[in-house]
Amino acid sequence: MRDIRPEMEEQALLARVRAGDAAAFEALVAAHYRYVFRIAYRWLGHESDAEDVTQTVCMRLPQAIRSFDGRAAFTSWLYKVTLNAVRDLQRSQQRRTRLADAVAVVAEDSHPPDQEDALRVADIWRAVLALPDKQRDAVMLVHAEGLSQAEAAQIMGCKEVTVAWHIHKARKTLRGVL
Repeated sequence: MRDIRPEMEEQALLARVRAGDAAAFEALVAAHYRYVFRIAYRWLGHESDAEDVTQTVCMRLPQAIRSFDGRAAFTSWLYKVTLNAVRDLQRSQQRRTRLADAVAVVAEDSHPPDQEDALRVADIWRAVLALPDKQRDAVMLVHAEGLSQAEAAQIMGCKEVTVAWHIHKARKTLRGVL
């Protein structure tokens, strides 16, 4: 049987935050800061960008928390808020630069063998990040974040079968690319 005390404690903390309790807000941010940063870093791949998104989420949280209705777990809702902030940053960067990712091209023979594997993994993630939004989201949530398809569906706001379909389409696309 699972212990529901942490859930009840979090609900009480959320109620205090909604009531304007600054100490409760500080405790909520402290409890979830690393979670938000980890999500942002996974999606962006750059520490400074992830830190910017984490700060943005923390600044938006007092206002955004009013939209949390408790139907999903707080962490699922927070994941979605973080993912929206990631997308906002990505759109902002695209508008500012309008340039393709600046990836240094280095001759293969200048890499020691242990770096070749790292480059291959980086190539795979670049291909994943280039997928259409829904496919990319499904792959990242299930394969990178280790969530179940049901959890991914909850975050994406769709049915579990839809997540499975997006993953299937992504695999077909990636086979052609890789």
